[in-house]
Amino acid sequence: MALQFLREGLRRGQTCLYITLSETANELRAMAHSHGWSLEGLSLFELVPLEADPAKQQSLLHPSEVELSETTALVMRKVDELRPDRLVIDSLAELRLLAQDALSYRRQILALKQFFAARQSTVVALDDLTDRAHSLQLHSVVHGVISLEQRPMEYGVARRRLSVIKLRGVEFQSGYHDYVIRRGGVCVFQSLTAAEHQASAEGGTMSSELRELDALLGGGLDRGTATLLIGPSGVGKSSLALRYVMAATRRGERAAMFAFDESYSVASKRAAGLGMDIEAAVKSKALHWERMNPVTLSPGEFTYKVRQQVKAGARLIVIDSLNSYMASMPEEQFLTLQMHELVSYLDSQGVVTILIMAQHGLVGNTETPLDLSFLSDAIILLRFFEAEGEVRKAISVLKKRSGTHEQTIREYRLLPGGLSVGPPILQFQGVLSGVPTLIGSTRGLLRADGTAER
Repeated sequence: MALQFLREGLRRGQTCLYITLSETANELRAMAHSHGWSLEGLSLFELVPLEADPAKQQSLLHPSEVELSETTALVMRKVDELRPDRLVIDSLAELRLLAQDALSYRRQILALKQFFAARQSTVVALDDLTDRAHSLQLHSVVHGVISLEQRPMEYGVARRRLSVIKLRGVEFQSGYHDYVIRRGGVCVFQSLTAAEHQASAEGGTMSSELRELDALLGGGLDRGTATLLIGPSGVGKSSLALRYVMAATRRGERAAMFAFDESYSVASKRAAGLGMDIEAAVKSKALHWERMNPVTLSPGEFTYKVRQQVKAGARLIVIDSLNSYMASMPEEQFLTLQMHELVSYLDSQGVVTILIMAQHGLVGNTETPLDLSFLSDAIILLRFFEAEGEVRKAISVLKKRSGTHEQTIREYRLLPGGLSVGPPILQFQGVLSGVPTLIGSTRGLLRADGTAER
């Protein structure tokens, strides 16, 4: 992070200096090389021992062999020589070891602070917190404090997060922000507060281009709302979401689908069997399809990925599924609150959000693993039911905050050519229980070709 700070200064034509008391210049260059960085133009000043001929390393001094005041004097002379705009000191732990007591250490740090301020240098000092008691003393001296943490998980990679503890004269965002270290440097995922991103969202509805389904929803999915698709595994929730995705791309709108459960190859084959060519949509960049890796993913990074797609113009976001999102990060706290902020942000941007949740059980009594219904503006329930010795599917709308909807239950079928929604089921009672009672004729049920019996 410190090297990124200096490299940005070099890009802006500023003079930058890295003073190292813990790593050699070769080690720093090797680390920079691992990120694909060039340190050309950056001044490196070593105050660390090297196993080399002292006659050839006259500028190198071992910090333990000199007093703290002598070390700081060397630093000051180097700064006076270069007059850097940006300066990194790595690290304060080494300076702390040279001090005889806390008072001497604090006085030397204050002297350095005043020295740098007089020369208009912006300084980043690194501290590994080997002595937390003495480290905390600096909080009152410096203008800003950024804390970085690494947290081991019971399963998966360690998670990193940072927080801005103090920053004088700046209205900063408090709280924790997830970050990762990748080739190319540190990437910070700013935590999302939906209230800070209000926008005048467009109105209207998003059609599925399936007349019966749109009728069931009172015209379609309202823009700026979140819809929860809920039902047992295999009932067709993902296929229904894909129907909206493909309808949006045909209208020239951009969509994004984040899949926790299904690989792209399986999804594309299943979609092709239903007459939906998602490969063409992905190739044309009308659809962004991304498989989420729960082992390495943090909540902050997931939110960042979704926001990037919204900034790229996505008007429909599908998250498949909430079960896997919540289960993939069991040690994270407040995931529900983070999802609430994300959905609120998407609503404010006029995006149609489809959330998918699987219920426990298949036929008969089913259970919802967690109650996230309050996150959604509309709830579409899909259920299996038995009729005439066949397992069939039913679809109904339980809730729609933004308008009216049908109170009926319709049959829902996945066909080789696509999806089909039948007329209201009037001849059965108890469809949602999974084992309905016939109270009339079986006319009106869908045939194998998707048409209704008359």
